Amino acid sequence: MKVKIFACVAAIGAALLPAVALADDPHDPTMRSSTARERDRAIIRRMNQQQLAYVRERDARIMRNYRRAQGGGEGYADARADYERQMASWRRAVAACNAGRWEYCDN
Repeated sequence: MKVKIFACVAAIGAALLPAVALADDPHDPTMRSSTARERDRAIIRRMNQQQLAYVRERDARIMRNYRRAQGGGEGYADARADYERQMASWRRAVAACNAGRWEYCDN
């Protein structure tokens, strides 16, 4: 079974190898003219600029989210105050339950 899988992978690799080997062929007949090479350079330049714009936008978005999370001190203070209020209410309910006020024991 393993031999068949290996043979299949080797056959696929052998079939794809020539296409990969010719990907950057400097003697490609379609790239002999200077206009074809210039068109290819322009396409590559455009693709690189698009990728650069994408990366810059992504990095800016990540930094905005990071700064919002880090710089949101008011948000943390509000959340902490809300937590403290809830804990104080819970502690009062526990104390009332321990004092025999059974209606507070379910909270």
